[in-house]
Formats: sequence, structure tokens, C-alpha cells
Amino acid sequence: MKLALSLRPVALASLLLAGGAALAQPATYKIAYIDPLSGPFANVGELMLAHTRYAIDDINARGGLPGGQKMQLLQFDSKLSAQESQSALQAAIDQGARAIVTGGSGSSVVAALVQAVNRWNERNPGKELLVLNHSSIDPDLTGKSCSFWHFQTDANTAMKMKAIANYIKKTPDVKKVYLLNQDYAHGKQWASYGRQMVGLARPDVQFVGEALHPIGRVKDFSPYLANIKQSGADSVITGNWGQDMTLLLKAAGDAGYNLRYFNHSAGSVPGTVLAVSQARMGQLTWVAEWHPGQADVPKVDALAKAYKAKTQKDFLAPRIEMTPRILAAAIVKAGSTDASKIAKAMEDLTFESVVGPVRMRAEDHQLLLPQVVNTIAPVDGKAVKVGWEGTTYGFRTDAVYTGNELAQGTECKMVRPAQ
Repeated sequence: MKLALSLRPVALASLLLAGGAALAQPATYKIAYIDPLSGPFANVGELMLAHTRYAIDDINARGGLPGGQKMQLLQFDSKLSAQESQSALQAAIDQGARAIVTGGSGSSVVAALVQAVNRWNERNPGKELLVLNHSSIDPDLTGKSCSFWHFQTDANTAMKMKAIANYIKKTPDVKKVYLLNQDYAHGKQWASYGRQMVGLARPDVQFVGEALHPIGRVKDFSPYLANIKQSGADSVITGNWGQDMTLLLKAAGDAGYNLRYFNHSAGSVPGTVLAVSQARMGQLTWVAEWHPGQADVPKVDALAKAYKAKTQKDFLAPRIEMTPRILAAAIVKAGSTDASKIAKAMEDLTFESVVGPVRMRAEDHQLLLPQVVNTIAPVDGKAVKVGWEGTTYGFRTDAVYTGNELAQGTECKMVRPAQ
């Protein structure tokens, strides 16, 4: 006690400052991953989780956020359910999450998650959360249902369909089209935009049939294929993903139907190339920001190689891996981990991604990024040089469009918090 009392004021102040600095070591910035990790689409959820975790680990290895703060990833199983996702959201809040990364749960589930975050943020000023959505591409999420707290890091349905319609415009052998889609918001939108945009690009195309099926519950697509064959269709516009895409391909191969398929992201899901190779017929054309084996993208090639070395898994989706990096860039720009300041910093943020510069449009929080139309096809040593998933099938680049070329108007009337 006597020693403590004998300390000079300057020395005591220094001691108190040192103690305060020790207590003020930056806490982790917690990010909650909420997507399906069980059920028929678990392989999709695990893929997206691995890409997200890789980016966060790399950000932390490079020093983390300003002040040395590290990102921490919390993971939750949405079970492809709006109710389960909202329960996961509450658990994430209870564990101190400041941002949500999601996308593969289906647009209706993600919409419910955004609405729940809106309610939480309104009732809990100073404790707001952000939602970064990398794969649920409903245009309403950046349109009439836009939210200041939600950011879309993939091209939306309308942008992707515009790319496909532009390609079909130059593909005269597409003449009769059948619309087969999952019976939920995204499937219905994919069909609607397909009919509108392909019809506008190619008025001569005939739409010869349309059907919706339960998502994740069809085990045998042969009855649907029989209807497609009866319609005389040569092509199918389908928004199916995961198991619903691979089982459709299998049924078509078993039935000997040589169809063309136009899809949004099928090739970035494990098992799709294998399913095409086993069917040995049909052409699956899809659109994304990149495809494996794409030429003249050295930054993605380097990232894919590093990812494979660390995870022993194939790299498939730059947009998912870049999502935490965009968040980190906005935190640096904001100089804060306050959600409102981060959101404002992310608006009109230009980010140098591995697929080139991308920009987060301020008016609706839609990321403008390139889209590549490509087809899963046999290796020929020219257009397709590398096989995938242990097969002799890979990806052929058909067309490349910039985000600005595909950008759509928006119905968004953004409501921002008061300054």
C-alpha cells in the first residue's frame, strides 16, 4: 500500500493508461453464416461456408480489421426454412453477431431474414446488424423490398436472364422452350423473366409448356421429362439448383432426351458437371461471375490454386469469397464497426475483386459485377481445355458481359436512418 501511495502522479497515470489499453484489446467482429447445412441442399451450404471461411481466415492472417480486430465466423443451419433462419438469427444476435452472411437458403427465406433484421434494427438502435446476401437473387430484394441494411453481392435474376437472353438471341437452334422450375419465389421469377426477356430477344421462339415442382422433394423427374418431350421442346429454361438440377439431368440422360438447359448457377454446385458427363447428352448453359478454366483471369486462377491447397476442395464462386472482403473494405472506409457507418461506406464502394473492379450501387445496394455465359461441354483442347470433377467435361466460355451492360432499373425507394 505504501508503495502504491508513493507513486508519482505521472507514473500512476501511465500505469492506468497501460491497464486501460490491456482492457481495450479489440474484441472480435462476429459474422453469422446462416444457410442450409443439412437436408437435400447441404452440399451447397457446405460449399458456401467453405468459401466464406477461407476469406475470413485470410483477412485475419493479413492482420484483420483496423486496430488488429479479427473477424470471427459463427455458423448456423437454416434447414432451408424461414422459421429456422429466424431462430438462427436470434441465436446469432445472442452470441454478439454484427453481420449476417447468407444466400443459399432460397429467396423467400432470405427475404424473411432481411425483414427480421429490419425489425431488430428499428427496435435496437446502436446494435444494428447488416445482411450480406451472395446468392439469393430475387430482384425484389434490391427493388420494391430493398433495405438499407441489406446488400446483394451477386447479379440478380433479371441481370442473369438478360445475359442468357442476349446469348439466345445469337443461338438460332433454340426454337421451342419449356419452362420447368421449382415452386417458390425464385423459380417463378426465373420462369417469368425467361418468358419476357427471351421472348423480347427472340420473338420467333415458341414457349411450348410450363411446370412448377416442389423444391427439394422430387426424387424422379421422369414424369416431367415426358411432358417436356411431348411438348416438342428443344430447350428448357430452369432455375433448378443443387439436387433438383442433378436429378433432372440424370432423368433426361436415362430417357435419352438431348435437351439444352439455361440456368443461373448450376455449374458452381458440386456434382453438376459429373451429372452432365454421366448423362452424355444435353447442353447445360449457365451464367455466373466466373467459371472454372476461364481464360485470362490470373487473379482467380491464383486464388483457386491457393484455396485448393488449403481446403483440398475446388474453388467455384468468387462472389461468395469476396463478400467478407467487401465488408472488410467498407469497415476500413468507415473507420468504424458501427453498422450504420459501414452501410453508408459500402454504398458506391468500388472494390478491386479477382474478377475485376465491382461497384455496390448506392440506390439499391446491388453489386454490379461481370457475368459469363458458359456451357458445360466435353474437353476438346481448344474451347474446353480442362476437365472437372474427375470427368472429361469442363466449361466453354460463350459470352462475357460487364455489370453495367446488364444493370436494370430499380423500384427501390431506399429509407436511410436519420443522420
